[in-house]
Amino acid sequence: MEHLPLFISIEQRPCLVVGGGAVAARKARLLLSRGARLTVVAPELCPELEQLLPEFEWRQAEFDETHLQDHFLVVAATSSKEVNARVYQLANQRGILVNKADDSKRSAVIFPSVVERFPLQLALSTGGKAPWLARLLRARIDALLPSHWGALADVAGRLRERVKNSFGSSEERRRFWARAQDDGTLNAYLKHGNLAAAERWLQQEAQLPSQGEVILVGAGPGDPELLTVKALNELQKADVVLYDQLVSDEIMALIRPEAELIPVGKKAGNHSVPQDQINQLLVDHALEGKRVVRLKGGDPFMFGRGAEELETLVEAGIRYQVVPGITAAAGATAYAGIPLTHRDHAQSAVFITGHCKKDGEEPDWASLANSRQTLVIYMGLMRSAHIQQRLMEHGLSGATPVALIERGTTQQQKLVRGTLNELGELATQVESPALMVIGSVTSLAGKLGWFQSQAEVETLLDRAV
Repeated sequence: MEHLPLFISIEQRPCLVVGGGAVAARKARLLLSRGARLTVVAPELCPELEQLLPEFEWRQAEFDETHLQDHFLVVAATSSKEVNARVYQLANQRGILVNKADDSKRSAVIFPSVVERFPLQLALSTGGKAPWLARLLRARIDALLPSHWGALADVAGRLRERVKNSFGSSEERRRFWARAQDDGTLNAYLKHGNLAAAERWLQQEAQLPSQGEVILVGAGPGDPELLTVKALNELQKADVVLYDQLVSDEIMALIRPEAELIPVGKKAGNHSVPQDQINQLLVDHALEGKRVVRLKGGDPFMFGRGAEELETLVEAGIRYQVVPGITAAAGATAYAGIPLTHRDHAQSAVFITGHCKKDGEEPDWASLANSRQTLVIYMGLMRSAHIQQRLMEHGLSGATPVALIERGTTQQQKLVRGTLNELGELATQVESPALMVIGSVTSLAGKLGWFQSQAEVETLLDRAV
């Protein structure tokens, strides 16, 4: 049966550790840190336990059932399986909470891995089945959790009632705390331990009218693990999310469940919502005091019209932030095993869009037809034959290696390689969204490719059968 997760106060409660070795020392240190009145029963103490004296009472003896009397929690941590089993059996018979070290099946209580920013505590457990996994998750969360969030929780607790009285609804309070958690001034106070100043700041901000904000977030090329930590934080605080067609389902699943989702799909040849309407939606929702996330595939400033949207926000006097994302040129090529630069192949990389400007002005094909650079073309699939023709007309060899990467970094990734004189035909083998890479670096994909898509994995399994 699975254990019920609980946080239990043991402050000034009598607790017993049976054993005097390293495991017992770890348990004793943990219990003492939570204020337990601790007794240790053991014939001898390891150096670590000796250093803790006189913080606990030491009974220098072999375990006897009389040692259990009047204890709230018992930990069996000797090197003897027989003694540990006896401690468990006797404690269990007396209805005493008992932990048998390294044996979750024989424990009424287990000690989880804990991430602590006091008073904030996160406990992780695999029920004793895979403690290494709990430790791994603890390390990851510990690295991500800001060091000053404990101080934030402390100040928030003292001001909880005042903030509650300042706002008419729980939703308004949630927005206030989301905004406060981001504020550079407040964070500076907390990081330097100036809790009085942090408290004054929060009191003042709670009296101000609620202000909306827009956060421009890059979702990366598709793999949800390539999402930045800051991007993930924003997705989980959003009131409204305006998202593009190219954002993967896995990333959409990370959005706060209560957030309003508004598709403003942008896909090659199919712009369901005009840009001016997107701009107005951002303004309208922000003016309602909401935290608005504009979620874009890749990076917002790489052919994503992010700057145009920010200009609208500036004109409307709306606050905004930008969270960069990994652009497809970096993500998709890395997963395909194609370096953008290489000493033996290319000394530079050029990023362009396959779309012409409104006036039909063409790019500088002469400068693009340079055999010593990597040419990366976004949204070029529909004009592949034209791109092939113009580059060859300006001197780039038809034998130049090329690659098309469909849905890069996702389990649906597909890589098609060939030469420039085949580009138009190769484009019929992939679907949008696809990235076009032209240059000799693409010849390295066969040697450096490491990522296996789901289709490739299924092919390998079929062969194995």
